[in-house]
Amino acid sequence: MSRALLPLLWVLAAIAAPVSYPQDATPRYWSDTWRGWHFYEDPEPEATAQREVPRRSSQSTPKPQPAKLPEIVEFERLQKAVEQTRTIAIMRPTEANVRRYMELEAKVVARASTFADMAQRVAWATPELDPTLQGRPVNAKALEVFEQQQISQRSESIGALGRDHVLFFFFRGDCPYCHAFAPTLEAFQARHGIKVVAISMDGGPMPGFPDARRDNGIATTLKVSQVPAIYLAQPFTGKITPIGFGVMSEAQLLERITLVSSQVAELPSPISTSQAALR
Repeated sequence: MSRALLPLLWVLAAIAAPVSYPQDATPRYWSDTWRGWHFYEDPEPEATAQREVPRRSSQSTPKPQPAKLPEIVEFERLQKAVEQTRTIAIMRPTEANVRRYMELEAKVVARASTFADMAQRVAWATPELDPTLQGRPVNAKALEVFEQQQISQRSESIGALGRDHVLFFFFRGDCPYCHAFAPTLEAFQARHGIKVVAISMDGGPMPGFPDARRDNGIATTLKVSQVPAIYLAQPFTGKITPIGFGVMSEAQLLERITLVSSQVAELPSPISTSQAALR
């Protein structure tokens, strides 16, 4: 073989021999002949160290609770002692257990009595805190004055109501309760200035009401099933509201009519009836 061919053989041998890399080295892309000459591979990104974010504690520091007042501590201790001694006395009612509970209960009652006495003294010195001066009085003489004022005020309101309202008095001629109630209604009409329209359901008469009308079907419309019956009616609007059934006193009539006519009274909606039925 000539010396000129030796270099060529060495080059061919070098090309044909496989390329070996260290075991820990990563093969390069140019060693893969199947990828071609124009293949390009991005370099692998460097591993970035992940910064550990410190975790916040989920449990916040509890706020200190304010110290209880000594009176509250003493009351809770007394309350617990009463419950325990009562339970022991009930479950084991020996003489000693029952006596211990009764003695402790007597102390509690004494404390409550002292509190009640002091509260009464404070109420006497403070009129706005005295319950006997608020609303209906408890003293007999004051109660008499209170009721007279109530009657006077209610009478004035009913007198104003009588300008456009009347009272329907449903009765039967054979009803003894209707006859007993009629004088009260007659006096009520004269004293408070509201007209009473008597309506006979059986056509019978009624002393004190010579102009009583015979029922023309309005009793059926209002479903009057019991007499005597009183209704407050406003002929102009045709609204009728029940006041009561049976024999009532004048004071009861005043109270009920006042409540029904009051705007703040929580009563059922009045019955609407045609004006023709009121004539």
